[in-house]
Amino acid sequence: MRSFFIVWLGQVGSLFGSSLTGFALGVWVYEETGAVTLFSLIMLASILPGLLMAPVAGALVDRWPRRRAMLASDTGEALCSLVLVALLFSDRLEIWHIYPILILSSTLGSLQWPAYSAATTMLVPKRDLGRASGMVQTGQAAVRIIAPLIAGALYSVVGLRGVILLDFATYLFAVSTLLMVKIPDPPTAGAEKESHLGDEVKAGWSYLAGRRGLVGLIVFFAIWNFFINTAHVLSMPLVLSFASAQQLGIVASIAALGSLLGGATMGIWGGPVRRVLSILVFATLAGAFFIFCGLAPSLWLIGAMMFGNYFCMQLVVGTNQVLWQNKIAPEVQGRVFALRRLLTSVVTPVAFLAAGPLADHVFEPLMAADGALAGSLGNILGVGPGRGIGLMIIVCGLAATGASLAAFWYRPITRLEDELPDEIHDAQRPATGAGSADPGPDRSALEPGQKAKLRRRTPRQPNKEP
Repeated sequence: MRSFFIVWLGQVGSLFGSSLTGFALGVWVYEETGAVTLFSLIMLASILPGLLMAPVAGALVDRWPRRRAMLASDTGEALCSLVLVALLFSDRLEIWHIYPILILSSTLGSLQWPAYSAATTMLVPKRDLGRASGMVQTGQAAVRIIAPLIAGALYSVVGLRGVILLDFATYLFAVSTLLMVKIPDPPTAGAEKESHLGDEVKAGWSYLAGRRGLVGLIVFFAIWNFFINTAHVLSMPLVLSFASAQQLGIVASIAALGSLLGGATMGIWGGPVRRVLSILVFATLAGAFFIFCGLAPSLWLIGAMMFGNYFCMQLVVGTNQVLWQNKIAPEVQGRVFALRRLLTSVVTPVAFLAAGPLADHVFEPLMAADGALAGSLGNILGVGPGRGIGLMIIVCGLAATGASLAAFWYRPITRLEDELPDEIHDAQRPATGAGSADPGPDRSALEPGQKAKLRRRTPRQPNKEP
């Protein structure tokens, strides 16, 4: 775990720097233009390119050494920060400059997550993958709590220039931690370098298509993420409809605390033994918390429900990550993890774009004092500003809960752990970055049943992990 801890520390630092810059850039653009649309476009430019490039990035991660992919990502993003700093110090930075820089940074960053996830599988013993996933979630939650507070204070003192310079320093820190450790690669790493990149991307699709349970899990998360993300977007205007910005900050801190404790719980516990059922249970609870969140304009009710939602979200994400790390062969984890992220997260921009118009033009008018639902649901939820948003959050919570309960009835998902054997065994991990001298047969093209037969024919070596 020592090597993983070093890499984890560098990645938390890099994420912290990126969060500082994202916050400061948003504030700077809003101060310069006063346009909410331009601010939202910054969010889109920082997310969408990375999602669209995910399949290609995943194939590159499987083709390259894991550490090289992470170094390329961190170095490229550091250079993007330097370009921003150079434009700032020369007083030439314009609003339009930010978008291509963020698009390039997001594209380079698409390498980071699949490489980091696949590297974790090779650095951490199988029994500790749950704890490693918890550490990753805890680090992300801590950054979400601390970064906005520090970014706001720094921005007022050193301005955008100072914040981006600090971001550049965190990239250097991340690169230095990667240079300190040796990340083993799967035994078959590099075997596909002679093949076309497009064929490798297709191979990732084919690998997933042959595993109905994993495909079902992806479809479930795509649906569930849409409703959960829509509710998350609406939670801020829900609070602001009856409370102050300062009170909103209190609710945000309570929610972030739930996220931090959820990640810490995963890190200490290591996660459940029956992962699929636990994922669905926690996902059901996360949706149910949103149902109660929209019932009344109560600061403490919303804060408590957001705490519960974020806590369960961390357990869902952490447990799901460990499941995939165990069920996907190491030599194809880069492209499969990237595809999974693309397919489950591509709905996020749609949720961001749809939430506002639906709330403003559909749900809020329905729950106005003279709205169509004022005499029915209005007697329960109340009428007036924010009550339409509350109803929309309830609908999203019901839909997310319904999707989770429906997944219990889909046997390929619920029987996934029984029918699909684990691909990760500690004794099979290479001891060095170069891999073993005898990589064995290429398992990426085998069906699950064929792999099980291959395991039965292959004598298992004693576990050499400490």
